[in-house]
Amino acid sequence: MGKFDECMDTYKSEFKKLNVSFDERLLTKVAKACGLSLYNRDASTVSGSDKAELATVKKNFLIGKLGLSDSSKLDDAITEVMETMGKSNRNKYRAMVYYLLTVKLNKESIYNN
Repeated sequence: MGKFDECMDTYKSEFKKLNVSFDERLLTKVAKACGLSLYNRDASTVSGSDKAELATVKKNFLIGKLGLSDSSKLDDAITEVMETMGKSNRNKYRAMVYYLLTVKLNKESIYNN
């Protein structure tokens, strides 16, 4: 099994622990779009308590990748996803956070190419 498959198994397992249903095909596309960050221990997760990191998620992913306009709606979506992942959960994997944000903001079409 390759490293990507190992990451995907981890994400699927984490979603099951959180009791969150997910579309495996979309999760795979979101994870692939994360590129090499999946394999870097620090970059593969998102710190839900680091305001600078959450601002980067907003700027680079929500505005940059998904093409959304800056608004409080984006901040609310990030807050909801962090709550879904669990405040005490140290495994807020970037691919999972991005997946949840994509679904929450109805931007799945970004990955339909």
